[in-house]
Amino acid sequence: MRKAKPKKRQVLPDPVFGDVKVTKFVNHLMYDGKKNTAYEIFYTALENVKAKLPNEEKSALEIWKAALDNITPQVEVKSRRVGGATFQVPTEIRPDRKESVSMKNLILFSRKRGGKTMADKLSAEIVDAFNNQGGAFKRKEDMHRMAEANRAFAHFRF
Repeated sequence: MRKAKPKKRQVLPDPVFGDVKVTKFVNHLMYDGKKNTAYEIFYTALENVKAKLPNEEKSALEIWKAALDNITPQVEVKSRRVGGATFQVPTEIRPDRKESVSMKNLILFSRKRGGKTMADKLSAEIVDAFNNQGGAFKRKEDMHRMAEANRAFAHFRF
């Protein structure tokens, strides 16, 4: 939009944990407006996570939040055209975008993963992210590496 910024929609907390972050994640996970199915997948995945990490003193929700923190990128590169040449300029990411990117990466790499159900795939990816491994964690590391490699162009920032 050119003139007015669109209003931020109010996201309601989820029914089980009463957490807005969970609802945002489920909204990213959802296909074709099937929110109940998405909630089912998410809660089943958290139960699976708790079963996979029985000796962990944290709750499943805390494990999920820690996993999200582990795969949240701090910087990204954006293309910027300067005098006919395109530079990859490293920029800091806004907090709301950080959250969104990490959630989307977790879901994307869960879907690519091998496994029977989406809940199984998601739980496996959450456990991997919690242990600083897996596809989503690798994506974050790649983003940071790209930004580090192009640090020389940081003065082209917008």
